[in-house]
Amino acid sequence: MIYFFYGDEEFNISNEIKGFRDKLDKNFIEMSYKTYNNPKFPDLIAILKSQPMMFGKMLIVINCLNYLSGKKADDDEFDNGFDDKQLKELSETMESCNENLDVIFVAMLPPDSKKKIDKRRKIFKILSNFNSKEFLQIPSYKTEELEGWIKQRARIKELKLPNDVASLMLIQIGSNLRILDSELEKLKVYAKDKPVTKEMVREICTTGEDLFGFSEYLITGKTSQALEEYQKLLSKKHPLEILAFLHTQIRNSIQIKAYSGKHSQDEIAKMINMHPYRVKLELKKLKDVPLKNLVRLKENLTEAEYKIKTGRSVLDVEREVEYAILR
Repeated sequence: MIYFFYGDEEFNISNEIKGFRDKLDKNFIEMSYKTYNNPKFPDLIAILKSQPMMFGKMLIVINCLNYLSGKKADDDEFDNGFDDKQLKELSETMESCNENLDVIFVAMLPPDSKKKIDKRRKIFKILSNFNSKEFLQIPSYKTEELEGWIKQRARIKELKLPNDVASLMLIQIGSNLRILDSELEKLKVYAKDKPVTKEMVREICTTGEDLFGFSEYLITGKTSQALEEYQKLLSKKHPLEILAFLHTQIRNSIQIKAYSGKHSQDEIAKMINMHPYRVKLELKKLKDVPLKNLVRLKENLTEAEYKIKTGRSVLDVEREVEYAILR
């Protein structure tokens, strides 16, 4: 069977492939499971003509993003290096694949990638004629859909998860599905046969609470408290890791503050892809914070990062970040 999975939700695509792999004979997994990255046409045809051996089903995963997002040739006769004759041969070969061979074409867009899947391409249309499925990331503002996903994964893991606990997980952990699934695994071990409680989530699940507390002090102008938290964080995280987090938080704060004059809480949540409750908390926190202060802080941190990464800083890394906080 031929399958075509594409989109930007890495966890769901990987999990779908895992379902196929788990059905293979584990004694012959090295021979029955193969992966290839954008093979050239002759190699691609040879791969599709693979013959499973005595160990039963064979699974082949072909990462094909370059076929669908690479630079298109100037000549309209060509489709990313495959001409019409080759595309016809490809389609016919896919149609006649061995019944014990499962081939999954995967076009997975990396996070924050500028690449796009060109659905106008002939090869996309050919792949779509088979068992195709699009996997899209769920935006952070679609809380009901995300909470539904959390509860569905909990049921699969036979984990008792009340609705209010699913909501708390989303607020505390965020919308990354892989991280959410990992935290559900931890809760399963911790809760055993008992229902998961909010207290369990607060105690067990990963959170950036220390970083959030630090950034809140910094953004609201409580410099002495921010410096105290910064010193605590240095025992756990590298200054550049802290700096990267601050860049994201302050960028979000600038956007929220700038949009707050003309847009509602829900509109802002959709515009910057953030949980509405988080936007509500940020708006409350930023009420008395001038936009110009946020912009100046962002500039200071950007300058500190530039000096550190170019070797132009006369201070050590820890002190350079501290100086940016104090300015």
